[in-house]
Amino acid sequence: QVQLVESGGGLVQAGGSLRLSCAASGRTFKYYNRGWFRQAPGKEREFVAAISWNGGSTYYEESLKGRFTISRDDATNTVYLEIHSLKPEDTAVYYCAASLGYIDYVRSRQRNLYRDWGQGTQVTVSS
Repeated sequence: QVQLVESGGGLVQAGGSLRLSCAASGRTFKYYNRGWFRQAPGKEREFVAAISWNGGSTYYEESLKGRFTISRDDATNTVYLEIHSLKPEDTAVYYCAASLGYIDYVRSRQRNLYRDWGQGTQVTVSS
């Protein structure tokens, strides 16, 4: 059974940092692109960041560039999302996802291209 399990969320003060993890199991995700999305209360799920299957390309939501960093460790089937200078508007459930095939700036943002999803981890930023 394929599973993506996020961890690392929590309550943090504005200005702080977090590192989210997404561990994959059930098969190797070596050839999968990996992405992070988030969903705030009452809002649609939105793209945050993605990394290509070989780690050679990364993509970010434009407004989040500079504070978010995505990385992957294929030895452990894990993808990470580091978030710095957290803001209250970063409060959301963060989901990781995996996709196969060609990825570019446009495709990285398309939720329907990601076939596997985790259950999410809550990030709450207090002001």
